[in-house]
Amino acid sequence: MKTPTARLAQNLLLSVLLLFAAPAGAAEKLKVAFFGFEMFNTSPLPTSAEERARIARIEEVFREMLSASGRYEVVAIPEELQRKIAQSSKITGCNGCQLDWAMEAGAEIAAFGVVQKVSNLILNENLYMDRVDGSAFFSRSVDIRGNTDESWERGMRYLIGNYLLKEK
Repeated sequence: MKTPTARLAQNLLLSVLLLFAAPAGAAEKLKVAFFGFEMFNTSPLPTSAEERARIARIEEVFREMLSASGRYEVVAIPEELQRKIAQSSKITGCNGCQLDWAMEAGAEIAAFGVVQKVSNLILNENLYMDRVDGSAFFSRSVDIRGNTDESWERGMRYLIGNYLLKEK
């Protein structure tokens, strides 16, 4: 039977070991397969070339901010998988196909987003991230006002910086 002093010394040693071991585990980055953003346009105006360019820009912002956080690694989607995805239905209607695609890409998290345009004044950006086992990881939306490069990028930076990186 251990004495109280021996138990205290053992617990102290264990605590010190765990303290030094924690940063090594914490440095492990979550691998994210990002499948981009889709435009869901419910306005009477067709999707413009400028809006397609804004989609590309917020996808870039997403990748940059996740990588810069040091907590996530956005994995490359292999060419063969890219072809398969291109021949599939939209991600919002494929009944969880992004989970299979993420596993195939070697990721732990599947991520995609939707920008909904109600009008040139009212839009929202939605981000969905799920673990490949199907469990929810992160889902959030921000409303933006104004259909400009600045408003779209500001919305994405807010969504990632004030929700994803603060909550996860």
